[in-house]
Amino acid sequence: MANRDAQSFSQPSPRSSPRFSRLPAPGVSAGVLALSLAARPRTLLLPPAPYALAVVAGWWLDRKVLHVPLDLAGAARPVAWSFFSAGMALFFWTLWTFFRHRTTVNPYKGASALCTGGPFRFSRNPIYVGDWCFLIGAAVWLRTAWPLVFAPLIWAGLRYAVIRHEEAHLEARFGEEYRRYKARVRRWL
Repeated sequence: MANRDAQSFSQPSPRSSPRFSRLPAPGVSAGVLALSLAARPRTLLLPPAPYALAVVAGWWLDRKVLHVPLDLAGAARPVAWSFFSAGMALFFWTLWTFFRHRTTVNPYKGASALCTGGPFRFSRNPIYVGDWCFLIGAAVWLRTAWPLVFAPLIWAGLRYAVIRHEEAHLEARFGEEYRRYKARVRRWL
């Protein structure tokens, strides 16, 4: 199994489905590890969760502990809607791109195609950029800076519990094609 060439990654076998793939035990060969990563990413965190938690925790902290205002006066609602709209546009554009390439949006399943067009021309993570737009829009809508205070934690959680695993999966799955894409397009913007 460790001697399979890169061609075998293009079409997953039934044994490489997420149901059967697990991280290999310590001391297992690099080839088996590559096959495991090619099957699916080892995502540790549901990507929208930190954003949602930051909004809920920020709202609660602002109402119950300490008010940290983010007041744009009469511009608050239009600014918030602008960020919500940008986030929705990115989300649906990305979903459409995934649909056209017949690959999954599920962060726990393996990619069947490498998307490099549409919003992926500008960012390797357009849905997460859209999620940042939602977070900013929610903070402005709620008129509190608390959700934004959590931004460094959200970034670290996404970077190390999600994106690191997705990138390892895509590199194991698509090899040089993904490395060329990664060199051409930034992770965020």
